[in-house]
Amino acid sequence: MQIRVDPAFLKLDLFCRGIRMDPSCQVEADGGREILRTRAGLGSGLELILPGQLWVNVPVTEAFAHASPYELRKADGRYAVYRDGQVLCPVRLAPRPAWYDRRAASGRLLRQIGTLQGTYLAIYAGRICDFWRPRTGQPHRMNCRFCSVGLNLGNDDAASKTEDDILEVVHAAWRESGVTYVDFNTGHDAGEAALDTLDPIIRRVKAETPLFAGVQAPPHRDLSRYDRLKAMGVNRISFCFELFDEKRFREVCPGKHAHYGLARYLEAIEYCAGLSKNHRFSLSPWVVNGEIIAGLEDPRSSMAAIDWMTARGTIPTVCVFRPLVGTDYAERPPPQTSDLVPVFRRLYEACMERGLPIGLAPHLRVSLVLLPEECRTLLDEPGRFRSGERRLRLQSRALGLAYRVRHAYYRARACVVPAARIPSPRQRRRNAAGLKFLFLWKGAKPR
Repeated sequence: MQIRVDPAFLKLDLFCRGIRMDPSCQVEADGGREILRTRAGLGSGLELILPGQLWVNVPVTEAFAHASPYELRKADGRYAVYRDGQVLCPVRLAPRPAWYDRRAASGRLLRQIGTLQGTYLAIYAGRICDFWRPRTGQPHRMNCRFCSVGLNLGNDDAASKTEDDILEVVHAAWRESGVTYVDFNTGHDAGEAALDTLDPIIRRVKAETPLFAGVQAPPHRDLSRYDRLKAMGVNRISFCFELFDEKRFREVCPGKHAHYGLARYLEAIEYCAGLSKNHRFSLSPWVVNGEIIAGLEDPRSSMAAIDWMTARGTIPTVCVFRPLVGTDYAERPPPQTSDLVPVFRRLYEACMERGLPIGLAPHLRVSLVLLPEECRTLLDEPGRFRSGERRLRLQSRALGLAYRVRHAYYRARACVVPAARIPSPRQRRRNAAGLKFLFLWKGAKPR
């Protein structure tokens, strides 16, 4: 018997409990993605696709996952999640891209330069975070206690990547995997040169592809740098301040506390949010995210952070604490799912109450976090925001249509135009609705 399950709750519960793998599972042989430890380590699990097209990166190697009530099994060539011996739901393996095994001109494997996390391309573009480097007069590392980036660079994640390396993997992911978004992140740079490193890379990405691009980096002392990022076409800027409780921030993130302080992160978020015109929908989006970790502070503090960010037009990114192997917090228990449900329920409510543009990017599925739009079914009254949800669907269609036009232009310019596809009647209706909405939104009338 198959039990009815809410995919949003299951995704959250898998983050908190992990999953065991039955010997019948042959993930790589069946075309799934191998487990890679890259970036800060949150994506160091098994990539699955749940019902409702919810992508999830499930912990499997951490100690707590070995005692999970969930088990992944394969039967008759298909995968399913079981709990206590009963099937919960069928799942699919996230497909492994063919370009993972190719080498860049430099000789580096492309999967060591960038990896897919869900359906987007993730690239750690800088050198190792300087908080992982003991310095003169500072014998101990100052890294965030949950982070594993210093353990990953040089292994599954290449320690150094050239501009050409990065552009090679960007083109491969765009052309072969159909990604629409590339995310660049860096750690602390003592000279605050992270944005200088990213600047020429982003300019080439925007000039050579139609991709949306995002940056996740510590706050720069010169806030005008964010005006420049916006002007060059960056679509998302994210600041990982991790914890809203200042005492916990100091304990968990000693380097960030000593060099930046929580106030500097919040100041940068407010400044960047102010660069958007009334946080309205745009075909060239500028989204500001503040990233926190649920499970390392009181849930009420996490909800206070959500309210603070959404009040300023910022969309919160809420991660679930994962005690990663080899980190300072490897032995800490993961959070209880029941404690986090109110946090993610509030995430959706706050975004909808403020009319924030959530869930608009085309073909974007994120496996590392529960996105705001994915939390709808956690509400006691899922139909509370019907009018706002209708508006978001129209905006999503308009943005998707604009992206397809850009995509066709760049493909034609690169002389790699595939055979033309005749749109289905349903697709033509959706395109027409998107164009109509686009004219109405911009205050113009179609001729």
